[in-house]
Amino acid sequence: MAAQDSVLVQIARPYAAALYDLARGENTLEAVEAGLGAIARLAGDSADFGRFLRSPVISADAKAEAVDAILAKAKAHPTVASFVKVVARNGRLFALPTIISAFTALCAAGRGEIAAEVTSAAPLSKAQLAELAGTLKARIGKTVTLTEHVDPSLIGGLVVKVGSRMIDSSLKTKLTAMKIAMKEVG
Repeated sequence: MAAQDSVLVQIARPYAAALYDLARGENTLEAVEAGLGAIARLAGDSADFGRFLRSPVISADAKAEAVDAILAKAKAHPTVASFVKVVARNGRLFALPTIISAFTALCAAGRGEIAAEVTSAAPLSKAQLAELAGTLKARIGKTVTLTEHVDPSLIGGLVVKVGSRMIDSSLKTKLTAMKIAMKEVG
C-alpha cells in the first residue's frame, strides 16, 4: 500500500504544482482551492463517484465526457474545470484525490500554514478544535489547519498527525500497551 501511495504522490506532484503556478498567476488560488475541495468532498461522500474515478474499466475518453458533463452542470470554476478535464484526458482521474491533497498542501504552505489531522472518538466542538489548533500553533510556530475525523474505536482521547509526527493519546492505544505489558509480566 505504501508503494502505491508513493506512486500516486509522484503522479500528483507535477499536476498539483502546475495548477498551483497557474492559479497563483491568475490570482485565483482561493477559488480553485474551494472548487477542488468540493470535488474532493464529492469523491469522499459518494462511493459511486469515488469508484468512477478509480475504475480501470471505464476508458479515459468516457471518463472525460462524464466529467465534462458533471463540471458543466456544477458550474465549476473555469480553471478547475479545465484542469480536471486535462487530468481526465490524460487518464489520471484515479489520482485526482491525491492531486487535490497535494494542491491543498501547496496552498497551505504558501499561506504559511501546516495541515494536521485529528482523529477523535466523538466529534469535537468548535471550541475544542480552536483550542487544539492554538496549542499546535504554539508548539509548531505555524498556523495549523485541522482536518477532523471520527473513529469510535478509539474509545476516548485523540490521535493528531502533523506532517510525519503523530501524537496518539487515545484510550485504545493505552489499553493495547497495557495488554502487551500484562502479557510480558504473566
